[in-house]
Amino acid sequence: MKISEIFNKFDVKKYESFIVKTIILILLIISWEFYAVKLDNSLMFPTFSETISGFLEVLKSNELPERILASLKVQMTGYFIGIFIASILTILAISTRFGTYFLELLTAIFNSLPPIALLPLALLWFGLGYGSIIFVIVHAVVWPISINIYSGFTGVSNTLRMLSKNYELSVWSYIFKIAIPAAFPSILTGLKVGWAFSWRTLIASELVFGVSSGNGGIGWFIYEKKNQLDINLVFAGLLTIILIGILTDLLFSYIEKRTVVKWGMKTK
Repeated sequence: MKISEIFNKFDVKKYESFIVKTIILILLIISWEFYAVKLDNSLMFPTFSETISGFLEVLKSNELPERILASLKVQMTGYFIGIFIASILTILAISTRFGTYFLELLTAIFNSLPPIALLPLALLWFGLGYGSIIFVIVHAVVWPISINIYSGFTGVSNTLRMLSKNYELSVWSYIFKIAIPAAFPSILTGLKVGWAFSWRTLIASELVFGVSSGNGGIGWFIYEKKNQLDINLVFAGLLTIILIGILTDLLFSYIEKRTVVKWGMKTK
């Protein structure tokens, strides 16, 4: 097959987003390297090559993977506890009028309260340990997930409700066959926003207080390396946070394509 035939069969529009983003990323890396070389001060702004070198160094020594696992363990614990509490609050809200008022009041009070502001109180209540960080992560997760799940269920059209009555579906059949699929775009958005909030809260908490029994996460890794003046490793830690965020975003995008896009509820 000739090269021209390969290019003719290549669907540019299909990969347009990937190509454009890749070009922008390369330009950003070049700009980073150029500025750092021109500045010539590794303590202020290390080059991209120095950052990658440091990243590979702590990766091979297994220091970075251990910090990543420590952070993810705490983050996922708080995240799933938050999902559980949000689910209970949402069930109460869509089941009773009192539950609706209760959720609306709690959301209005606590949703605008920054999770990191609760860390001093959490340290008093739960002591010096991961319990304090999990507490603020749960606070960061519950409210955005509750709001989105509640909005999703209340947004289910009356036509679908009438359809379930015509087919004489049971309550559970209506919930799992109609309500959840119809509300799933909002549910998925809530889970995505909740994950982002929990990840940011975790890193911020670890930067303030993130070590227990000698084991700290990525935030504490960045704090330690800053004190040791290993600035290239500080940037390596920041790069790790970005990479984990990108991978998670790709995971949610995959779930979205396999569900709401496939069901025709959202365009690509």
